[in-house]
This record gives sequence, C-alpha cells and structure tokens, in this order.
Amino acid sequence: MSRVRLGVVGMNYWGPNLARNFDRLPGAELAWCCDLDTEILDRHRDAYPTTEFTTRYDDLLEDNTLDAVVIATSVPTHAVLAKRALLAGKHTFVEKPLALTAADARELASLGDREGLVVMVDHLLVYHPGLQRVKQIIDAGELGRVYYLYGNRQNLGIVRPDENALWSLGPHDISVLLWLVGERPVEVSARGESYLQPGVEDVVFGAIRFPSGILGHLHLSWLDPHKMRKMTVIGSEKMVVFDDMETERKVTLYDKGPIPRTETYGEYIQVRSGDIYIPKIPGVEPLRVVCEEFVRCVADGARPLADGHQGATVVEVLEAMTTSLHSGGVGIPLGEATQ
Repeated sequence: MSRVRLGVVGMNYWGPNLARNFDRLPGAELAWCCDLDTEILDRHRDAYPTTEFTTRYDDLLEDNTLDAVVIATSVPTHAVLAKRALLAGKHTFVEKPLALTAADARELASLGDREGLVVMVDHLLVYHPGLQRVKQIIDAGELGRVYYLYGNRQNLGIVRPDENALWSLGPHDISVLLWLVGERPVEVSARGESYLQPGVEDVVFGAIRFPSGILGHLHLSWLDPHKMRKMTVIGSEKMVVFDDMETERKVTLYDKGPIPRTETYGEYIQVRSGDIYIPKIPGVEPLRVVCEEFVRCVADGARPLADGHQGATVVEVLEAMTTSLHSGGVGIPLGEATQ
C-alpha cells in the first residue's frame, strides 16, 4: 500500500489537529473531512483544497478506496461510529477513551481482530518521546525495583458540564501507568467531590494496585491553582520524573534512594542522594508520532502500541473507578482480561 487514504470525522476540537498531521505525512492522504456542522467544515476547506468535505458519515464508509477512518467526535459517539467503520472494512483510529463502557470497548477490540483491521486509540502520552525515555529507563532496570508511581494532571481550566475530571483527564495518565508498569491491575479505587456542579466531580483521586505490589496514584482536577502534567516513578535505586510543562527538562533522573538497613544504623534508615541526570529529549510533536504509527500499522498490518485491547483496559479501569467513586471509594477488583 503506497499511501493510506483516510478520513477524519469530527472537525471541531481535536479533529483539526489530527487532520493537519495526517495531511502532512508522506504516507497518508487526507481524503475526507466530516462533521455535522457545515460552518465548522467551512473553516477548514481552504487548508485542504484536495480533500472532500461532507456532513454525511456514510460517504466515508461507502468510499471503497478509503482505507481508514479517524474518529474525533464526542465520546458518547465513539463506539457506534467505530463499530460502523470496522463493519465497513475500514481501519479505525479513535480518540480517547475508546468507548463509554468496557463492554463496548472490548467489542471493538475483538471486532478489529476478527476483521483483520487496525484499531488504535489516541493514547498520546505513550508515544511522547519523554515518556518513551522513562519507559526505557524502567525496562533497563535503572530504577531498581519499582515501588510506586503517580500522575498529576491539574489545572484551573475548563469545567465540563457532562464529563467529570476522571473521564476527561484520567485516560491520559491511566494509559501511561498501565504501559509503564506493564501489568494488568488487580484492583482500583477512586474518591472525588463535585464542588462546582452537582454530580460532576471536578477533583478525583484514584489508586491502581498491580499484582507485583506496585501502586499507582492519580490526582485529577480542574479546580487547582497549578497547571501540572507530571508523572513520577519511585524505585529502590533511582527515581525519575516526567514533566510535560518543562521545555528543556522533560525528564529528570534522580540517583536517590534508601540505604539498606544494617546493624550499624540501628532503627534508622539512611538515604542516599547522588547525581541528577537530564537526558536530551527530541522535540518532535507527539501527535505526529501517533499519526505516523497509525499509518505505518495500516500499511504494514502491524499492531499499534495503543491498540484496541489496551484502550479497552483503560476503559475497564475508568468504569471500575467510577463504581468506586460512587461507592465511597471502595476497592473494585478487576478480573482477567477477556478477548
């Protein structure tokens, strides 16, 4: 396949960013842009003079020369639009989260497998060069044994009337936690409060427990004076921090850790503080890396890192955390993965 022909559905918010990146990739052709609102489509026509514009989703599905559909519509529409695309024989890229229910997400992942089609979720951060470096550090054993890790995603920002902080912000950090640890969680829990709107939690604290004993933690909020986009991993030998708000210091590796207790030190545990190392991180746009991965997988038949099954596990965690959130923060076990 020389060029992957694709169409972007949903051109109001994130869709234009996806359209821009796919249009600039040498291996892709932006064949269609689709949105229900003609005024929204009119904003983008001049930027893509060779692209077809339509308010009719079926135009994309009925185009036998179209290889893939990119879905960037509102979250409640993800599952139904993605299922229709797969049944029409189109490789499918879906904005996060993949679906609103774990059952729908698993169905999409299984349908993609059954039809031999790529299902990819835009879990952008697992493709971020900074977090890719953090993953390399962990996998190389530089941190020693990983004890726990936590994400901060806070901002005094847009408060959504129909989506709480968990579902709006959580997919980012949940996908990263699962990927960095490389294990399926055994239990999750969440607590939060709705201070600004009844029934819509604007702050959520979540916990994820893994079978190895590693603990993950999330602080998600629209109601905070700090704009934070940070992930911290604590190991027995070293500790590493990814900070997306930094321009020159995306990743910082700290040679810090406890010194094993000996009889000499009695009841106290001493700590060691060594060098601080700041690796150089490529300044590539993470979304471009995501789009390149999708095009490559469609062309080569490869399975993407953020495939449908990974996306379904993220939705399972979100769904279980929601149950915990509405049940006073009790732990909710996650069963075995179903294919």
